[in-house]
This record gives sequence, C-alpha cells and structure tokens, in this order.
Amino acid sequence: MKLNVCLFLVLLSFKMTAQFDNKTKKVEFEPIDNVVKDASGLKIPKSAIPGLSNQEYRFEVKGDDTSGLGKEDPEPIDISTDDGFLTTKTDMTPKAFLKDKLATDAFDRDQVLGEIMTKSGFVNVVYRDHQSVDGDRIRVYVNDDIVQSDISLDASFRGFDLTLVPGKNIIEFQALNQGESGPNTAELHVYDQNGTLISKNEWNLLTGRKATIVVHQN
Repeated sequence: MKLNVCLFLVLLSFKMTAQFDNKTKKVEFEPIDNVVKDASGLKIPKSAIPGLSNQEYRFEVKGDDTSGLGKEDPEPIDISTDDGFLTTKTDMTPKAFLKDKLATDAFDRDQVLGEIMTKSGFVNVVYRDHQSVDGDRIRVYVNDDIVQSDISLDASFRGFDLTLVPGKNIIEFQALNQGESGPNTAELHVYDQNGTLISKNEWNLLTGRKATIVVHQN
C-alpha cells in the first residue's frame, strides 16, 4: 500500500512540472530581410609607416634594369662642420726659444723709436728680450745721464719709473753686447701714470749702437 502511494505522488509531481513548463512563453526574434549590399561609412585613409629614410627617394627597377639603381638619395646632413669654437694653436714656439735675426750691417746704426706727447707726471719704461734669451745687456740714459748702467735682458719685462721734466725727455738704450747670437734685441713698452700703454717698439742693435725714444711732457 505504501509503495503504491509513493509511486502515485511521484507521477503526480512530474505531471504538474510538465504543465508548469508548458505555460512558459518563448521569446522569438522577428527575422530581418533587409541586407545591406554595399557597406558605407567613415573610411580612415591609410597612413604611411613612419621611418628614418626619405620615401621619395627609393631604389627603382624599370624594364630590364636589374642593377637596383634608381634615384640618388639626398645629400646627407653634414655634422662635421665647424662648431664655432676657437682653435688653439699648440705648435707655437715660446719666445725664449726663438732665434735672433742675423747680425747684419743693417743693424750697425742707431735707431729712432719715435716721439710721445703726454700730460702724465711720470712714465713707466719696461723692456725685455723678445727673441732668444742669450745674454743681451744694455745701458740706459735719460737726457745724457746714466740711469741704468748694466742691465741683462731676459724674457720678463723689467724697467723703471721716470719722473718727467716739462718739455723733452730723451731716453737712450745702448747695446753693451750682442749676446750669444744675432744682434742685441729687445721689446720696449712705455706706460703713462694711469697705466695706459703709450708706446710699443722693438730694437735690433749691434754692440755700441743706441735706440732712442723721446717723451714730451706738456
């Protein structure tokens, strides 16, 4: 009896479930007959692939030409041009090692180094051997008076301050020797009391000859 009751209940449950499922509505989509034959819309133009070379100048092969040569590539950018920096010369010989000029008869004479006009109360007179430092010696006169009796010239400037007298001040440099080579050589600078260079000269003298400069004080 109990088995029959259980079997009846199971069959009844399947029947009710089937009836409930049959009441469920189905969702159906209406078929669309309109088919677009030619698609139209926004077209994005093809972009060129970026590269480092100029695409206008590419190798071309025409006809039977199999050499692979076409238009020439444009001239490359030259990055080896001058960068604007100053070039320092490194092959210059120091003045102390320059050779003196030959001691010719052309230097066997007195030299006039010019005349200067100044309102300065004194001048600074300095000199040095601007060629080979070979032991050149000089004597200095001012208005016929000896102010430096025996001076050896080297590569550095040395000299004296001269208090000027109104009118003409005559300064003479006499070569006491010619050193070991060439004539007696020197570079002469004269500065006023403000430190302004008012004269620049050179001399080349044989022994005993003089170089003269005149400073006018007014």
